[in-house]
Amino acid sequence: MRTYQTIDLHMHSTISDGTDTPEMVLASVKKAGIELFSVTDHDAIRASGEIADLLKKDDPSFIPGVEFSCRDEEGKYHILGYGYDPEAEPIRRVVELGHGYRMEKVRGRLDYLRTHFGFSFPEKELSALLSLPNPGKPHIGNLMVKLGFAATKEEAIGKYIDQVRFPNRYVRPEEAIRGILESGGIPVLAHPSYGSGSQLILGEDMDRRARRLKEMGLRGLEGFYSGFTKKLRGEILSLAEKYDFYVTAGSDYHGTNKLVMLGDTGLTEAEEFPEGLRRFLRDVTILDPTR
Repeated sequence: MRTYQTIDLHMHSTISDGTDTPEMVLASVKKAGIELFSVTDHDAIRASGEIADLLKKDDPSFIPGVEFSCRDEEGKYHILGYGYDPEAEPIRRVVELGHGYRMEKVRGRLDYLRTHFGFSFPEKELSALLSLPNPGKPHIGNLMVKLGFAATKEEAIGKYIDQVRFPNRYVRPEEAIRGILESGGIPVLAHPSYGSGSQLILGEDMDRRARRLKEMGLRGLEGFYSGFTKKLRGEILSLAEKYDFYVTAGSDYHGTNKLVMLGDTGLTEAEEFPEGLRRFLRDVTILDPTR
């Protein structure tokens, strides 16, 4: 197995809510000196195919990735998928399901903003928004700033967009996990301590959530993450060891849509890669252009 010193397995491109195209992501990864990376767009796998086609000899190694936005009666989850076959029908089915729900919400939010706040969106701008691969709240927020409806994207989302609530039409975690597994991939819980909104999940609640998702087939936890304190990271790594989970590391880079730097995972603070991460790197499908 090839040895990697710098990895980042959680980032987003313009295929979802990042500001860098897949080609720009690859260029940024190379510039940052990251040796192994994955693009995990929300409910979309297109970037993985595009980056795989762009890789040249001596480029960083790459793991096909995705991040499914999920919810059930117990709460909200972001399920990462790694090393799947992008041509497999099961994962494509989950992508189609998630994308359909996402488009319903975008149209619902636009209707709400028009009827409750009187925000009128020009037809040309609407067409451009709806033609994006996977539009979401950041895209609507940026458009509102452009049209003068809000001073910042954050104000647009917090003051206006988040006022609308939808019925629970989400991909369920078991659907995402099953689709990833049946496509040869490894399902991992993203930023496990963070739930819906500002919710922080700790202690027995986190333990119960991990056990429940493991019963559904979850195989790993994102133990290293840009938003984790040392204490949070320690709790997740202990859970991973307790339940024999894989461990991953990711920054959640979104380009200029978030103040997160590529490679900011907290992994450099570890004395050595934990066993769960070493096992993950051994077992996941990695596209290595140097071979």
